[in-house]
Amino acid sequence: MPDPRFIPPVAGLLQGRVIAVTGASDGIGRAVAIAAAQHGAQVILIGRSARKLEAVRNAIVADHGEVATIAVLDLEKALAGDYDRLAAAVLEHYGRLDGLVHCAAILGALTPIEQYDVPQWCRVLHINVTAAFVLTQVLLPALRLSADASVIFTSSGVGRQGRAYWGAYAVSKFAVEGLSQVLAAEMSGNTTVRVNVLNPGPVRTLMRRQAFPSEDADALTTPQVVAEQYLWLLGPQTRDLTGQSIDCQ
Repeated sequence: MPDPRFIPPVAGLLQGRVIAVTGASDGIGRAVAIAAAQHGAQVILIGRSARKLEAVRNAIVADHGEVATIAVLDLEKALAGDYDRLAAAVLEHYGRLDGLVHCAAILGALTPIEQYDVPQWCRVLHINVTAAFVLTQVLLPALRLSADASVIFTSSGVGRQGRAYWGAYAVSKFAVEGLSQVLAAEMSGNTTVRVNVLNPGPVRTLMRRQAFPSEDADALTTPQVVAEQYLWLLGPQTRDLTGQSIDCQ
């Protein structure tokens, strides 16, 4: 069930805030980016496909008149210099960062641990956990400059209760939950940065279709619906909420 404190976003909720979203070209990341712009945020679109990010930016401009910034970053292949350049560009252009939303992830294989391909295991853990850690680390100086900063990680039900055959994906989401808890504890009391995790639940995305190809997608919640709870955690009403792991459904 959604957190009982959840308040649906109102117009202008994120007015003037600078929000970066990974995985912004598709699925939940795309929905969060567009919704954040709709509610007044200046959005930084992070993803690996410039073409897809441009399509999202065009949608934002067409629908809301806001100008979004594109930051092409391949989380699988990015080197330290790539992260550093992105962090420097954020500070140079905006002077701070008010929100960082981690939506980028890959599913990997649904296969027994005994048979899991080692290189694929490493790829899933790198993209889903290590890259999120590195990006958060390099952007923390910009987040610390905000009067009210929010970091949101995206988890999964299989990141709270292990399930057979979910392999590296499940393990990566357990790690994301832990990373969020550690960071929240470190930020609490001495910074304005709050850190939380959202579990979207079953959502109509490409990843969900990959995991459950025979499922009736029309019966699932849309990314636009769960995006509202990301906005709630980005907004001022959750200023004192940190270290939480919340279900969207």
